[in-house]
Order: sequence, then C-alpha cells, then structure tokens
Amino acid sequence: MKKILLAVPLCLALSLTVAAQRNMPQAMQKLLNAEYAISTLYVDSVNEEKLVEDAIKGMLENLDPHSSYTDAKETKELEEPLQGEFSGVGIQFNMNQDTLYVIQTVPGGPSERVGVLAGDRIITVNDTVIAGVKMRNSDIQKRLRGKKGTRVTIQVKRPGVKELITFRITRDNIPLHSIDASYMLDEKTAYLRISRFGAKTHEEMMDALKQLKKQGMTQLIMDLSDNGGGYLNAAIDMCNEFLERGQLMVYTEGDNSPRNEANANGWGDYKDLHMVVMVNQFSASAAEIFAGAMQDWDRAVVVGRRTFGKGLVQRPFKFEDGSMMRLTVARYYTPSGRCIQKPYSRGDKKAYEHELVDRANEGEYYSLDSIQFNDTLRYTTRLNGRTIYGGGGVMPDVFVPIDTTEYSTYYRDLSAKGIINQYSIGYVDEHRKALAKQYKTLKDFDDRFIVTDEMMRDFIAMGEKDSVKYDEEKYRTSEQLLKDIIKGLIARGVYGDQSAYSVIINHRNRDVQAAYEVLNDRERFDRLLREGNPEYERLVKKD
Repeated sequence: MKKILLAVPLCLALSLTVAAQRNMPQAMQKLLNAEYAISTLYVDSVNEEKLVEDAIKGMLENLDPHSSYTDAKETKELEEPLQGEFSGVGIQFNMNQDTLYVIQTVPGGPSERVGVLAGDRIITVNDTVIAGVKMRNSDIQKRLRGKKGTRVTIQVKRPGVKELITFRITRDNIPLHSIDASYMLDEKTAYLRISRFGAKTHEEMMDALKQLKKQGMTQLIMDLSDNGGGYLNAAIDMCNEFLERGQLMVYTEGDNSPRNEANANGWGDYKDLHMVVMVNQFSASAAEIFAGAMQDWDRAVVVGRRTFGKGLVQRPFKFEDGSMMRLTVARYYTPSGRCIQKPYSRGDKKAYEHELVDRANEGEYYSLDSIQFNDTLRYTTRLNGRTIYGGGGVMPDVFVPIDTTEYSTYYRDLSAKGIINQYSIGYVDEHRKALAKQYKTLKDFDDRFIVTDEMMRDFIAMGEKDSVKYDEEKYRTSEQLLKDIIKGLIARGVYGDQSAYSVIINHRNRDVQAAYEVLNDRERFDRLLREGNPEYERLVKKD
C-alpha cells in the first residue's frame, strides 16, 4: 500500500514532459500533483471541474478583497450591465403583489413595436404562469431575455380589457444606459447623474452634455453618488473631456506591472465648464478616478462624503468554458500620487466588507468632527497646491452629512416591505390616464401635483394590511419624506423617464442642494479650489 502511494508523484511526473517539469515552478508541480491524485485516486467520485474552481477560489480568497473567480453564468451576468446592451423584450418592470407590472417599454424596442403598454401586467411567458407565484425577478428575467431573433410569447392583463392579450415578441438588442438623469436645474445649471462606467458611458455623457448645452448649460453638477465604477477606460475618456493637454488623469503601478500613465490629449469639449462632482460612500473605482482627477487638478469642487476606497486594478483572465478570474495586478493613483485604496488585511474579506458599517458606527456619515486626517498622508493639488489627504477614498472638498431627522423605524418598515413602491404602482395603474391628461408635462406635474392626506390614509391602510403597524409620532417624523418619495415614484410611472424621479426627489436631496449652493456662490467656489476647506485642518491627526 505504501509503495503505491509513494509511486503517485512519480506517475504524475511521468505524465508531464521533461521540458515542462524543468521549467515549471515547484509550487505549480505540487498543485498539479494534488489535483491529479484527487481526481484519479480519491475513494469517491469527484467533479474535477468544481475541484479546480474551488482551488482557484481558495487561492484568490487569500489575496486582496477584489481578486475573484466567476463561473460562466456569473461572468455573463457581471459583464452585461457594462457592455451597454443585452438581448430581450425591452421593458422596464416592477413587481406589485407577485405580479409583473410594466413601468415602461423601451422606445422603439420589441415590446413597444408589438403594442405592449405601460400598466400591462404580464401573466404568462411561453405558457408558464409568472403572476401570483412569487417568482424571483432574476427567474423572470431569464424567461424574457434570450438571443437576438428568438421569439417569446406573453399574455398580459390590461386595465379595462376583460380577456388576456397575447403578444408574440421577437427579442432584440436592448440598450443599457449609464445616464439615470439629465436635466436643467435652472436656466444655467445642469444636473447629470451617471450610475455606472460602461462601454458606452462616454458616448452617452457627450450626447447628454450636448443637449444640456443647447438648453443653456454654463455650469454642471456631475452626480456620481452610488456609482460603483466599471471600466477604467470609460473614466479616462470622461476625464479627457475636462482636462488640458498633457495633464495626467490616472496612473497604475504594481510590483509586476510597470507604471502606466494616461494623459489628456487636450481635445476635450468642456475644459472650461464650471463643475461640481457629487460623491458618497458608495462611489467607487472608476467614479473615484474621475473625482480624484478633477480634485487633483483643481478642476472641480467635490461635494458629499468620503468615497468607498477601491484603488485596485483587476485584469480579467477568461477561460475556455466562459468562466473568468479577475486578478488584481496593480494599484491606481490619482495625479497627485494618492492611492485611493483603503487599507485591508489579506484573506479578511469580512472585515473589509464591514468597513462601511464601521464608518457609520464611528459617526463619519453624520458629523464632520468624527473624521480624522492623517498628517503623514498629506498631498497637494497639481495647480494650486492646496492640501488634500490620502488614506482611502476621495475626501470631498465640501462635506455633507446624512440627514436623519426624517428617518423613523416606521419609514424603515414600510420601505423594507415594499409598501411605498406597491402603493405608487397601484396609484399610477388606477389614475394613469387622468394624470397624463391633467398634467401634460413633468414640470406641470412637479408644480401642481400634491400627495393628499386621503392618499396617505390609503397608503397607511396598505401598510397595516401587510403588518406594518401605524405609529402616529413616527409617521409625523417621516411624513414629508414619504410624500416626496411617493410623488417621485408616481412621476416616474406616468412619464416613463428615470429623470422624473430625480426631478422630484432632488428638491430635498441635501447633497444636490449643497452642490447647487457651491456652484452658484462663485466666490466660495473659487476659494475652495484655491485654498481648500479650512475646517479640515483642525481634524488632522498628527503622530
């Protein structure tokens, strides 16, 4: 028995060529030998593919928090939002009491072409009932999406029509947009919200800015709040539109990756546009590259809260089966030399993921006095030489605390159970025609529509039916917040535009208000770019 076991490495060695053995590192030989032994000699049958996948995952788990492995299915789902399109039927939907409710159809898309309307409820997909069966959104998407040119048959229930209506839809490419909202706040101030950095983000941004310029834009609020990043090249292309020729936008470097710089070519169309960049604790990666570059060149005032702190560059390695390993190969640095990556311990992904919660517990989101800057991590901006700080994430030039004055557990429970969405969808469903007739434009709706006390009584009753007990005191605390969110969701449902929600809700968004105030106080704006925020000096921790 011992002889057989001792012979295993010899057999493995013989399975490799002499040249391969000579050139292969000892650690790699060990790994191959282990895999071969398990797959050929283990007492029970094993899934060799899963064995290899688990080995790859195990190796990556002991590296940094962002190196990862995804199987073929996960890889496709990961890449799809960044590619700029997918194949499907072209609807935006929401779930209302276990029923798929069409919020809007993609203009010119497959569903619109055959006559599907906003407000339709999809009952069946290819003879499979999806209504009232508590099917997950991801499972519904699988049934509606498919290869371009393939067909799917759906049956819908339309308000006012007794029988189900059958549509046969030919799937087509559906665009995935990076721009969530683009509109004028006043006659000169534009607002642009970008949700991700994908393959077509730069193109979409340029189209949006062109339209805003036609409407009178002379200054811009670029909202990157909650933007988790995406493609590095998308951020570089965006930076290029706002910086002068030769200005460094970002550089990457690692122990096994030589320094690689990206410099502006000077051809940008918006190098003189006055701008504020909005960020928060969920702005990450490519969003931090853009914000960092604008801050480092004193090109824009950054407003909000310290960003996430993801400054690691992943290189994708695709395998023949469609799976992919994303391996961190370098760190990226802003023009001043700051590495945005926040500290981490190898192999301790749990602590890394908990870091945002730690920030909240320490009060960073709510009070400027809870923040400390490390004196050893001072940097200076490239033009004006004002002080900025490294250590993880981009610290804004103007800190805006989260407003918790209208938050209550009653609001939390209503939101968590989806009551706010359910009520808004139901209201639009019942009053869609009347609303569209009474309020011809979104501006008209914004100016005149009021969420009445009667509506709120119906809303409260819906919550009670779903075990959210009414609390008078907590309701009064959150009343205006609830009304504003409901109004925004109704607007989105009626006008079929992502901007509709932003138009309504941004009236109360403290980050937007702060950005607007800075942008329209030119003396303060210029002083911040010239001198920085004087309040930060008293928060410096000197070792």
